[in-house]
Amino acid sequence: MSRWMWLILILSLSAGSGRAADSPTPTSAVSADMMHCAAFSPYVGQLNPDWGAHPSPELIDNLLDRLIAQTPFRCIMTYGVTNGLEHTFAAARARGLKVIAIIWLDRDIAMNSQSISEGIAAARTYSDTIVKLACGSEVRTRHAKALDGEILRCLDAFREAGVRQPLTTIDTWWEWCDRAAECQPTEFAAKVDWIGANIFPWWENKFSGLYPCTSAEQAADFHIARLNQLRKTYPDKPVVVTEFGWPSGPENGTEVNAHTGQHCGVASPANQALVVTSTLAKLAEKGWSGVVFEAFAENWKPGNEGLFGRYWGICAGQAPYACHGIPRR
Repeated sequence: MSRWMWLILILSLSAGSGRAADSPTPTSAVSADMMHCAAFSPYVGQLNPDWGAHPSPELIDNLLDRLIAQTPFRCIMTYGVTNGLEHTFAAARARGLKVIAIIWLDRDIAMNSQSISEGIAAARTYSDTIVKLACGSEVRTRHAKALDGEILRCLDAFREAGVRQPLTTIDTWWEWCDRAAECQPTEFAAKVDWIGANIFPWWENKFSGLYPCTSAEQAADFHIARLNQLRKTYPDKPVVVTEFGWPSGPENGTEVNAHTGQHCGVASPANQALVVTSTLAKLAEKGWSGVVFEAFAENWKPGNEGLFGRYWGICAGQAPYACHGIPRR
């Protein structure tokens, strides 16, 4: 079976509710709860989440329509519940999409409070659409443990409100290992229902002395190895790779590892497609869920993520945005 046909079958099984009871399965290991999703942020074109206009309802509608028309994904992960992003939930419901919703947390405590309140309201209103929730994304990666209290406050608020969707906080696999090569549980272990881990060998290739050299061909195995570490560390929690991917450009661009000087990751559309499809195939073999990062390229990112920041989207270019590397269903 070709890589593309395999991906189409995988995503057909995990579309909508994530249940495959009425479809033939490629392997007996496929879980009824497996979901394969795309990370969705509508800050495309000249939009920037730090200033200026926010995404309009019309833009969000158009982007979701493009994602549905050109890719097999029927589940998205979102990055906030304010500044117009709340329209995403109604738009997803109207299109039969499922949502993993992140409550964005940062240093602005008042804004965090607003996000928590609006997140609770959204979880209640769209309980048929929002299937999982996360209090923050990479908060420890950005701030170490300085904002752990905000994460815990968010988790407690959702519990006290009686929200039923499974809760976590999303961070890198390294943070979930409490920054230890011999993976150790964090203080959130008893507070969350599932483990949401972002795994990026691309950035390991630049910053890590532990894993300084992983090629696109090796990326899928790297993802599975890190997930196995986390499953052993948190044996009673479902573990989801909540972000994985590879930049499509600049063509043949590479990073230099800060510790070894090695060049192991090469950016290209072909390598992006290889990493995404091979990882989804390995996840499906095990019946595990995963979220591809990301649906649409975001031009504002180079300031934060260097030369490669704007190349993570599987859909890119100018509106209406062409989705490359992933075949439509």
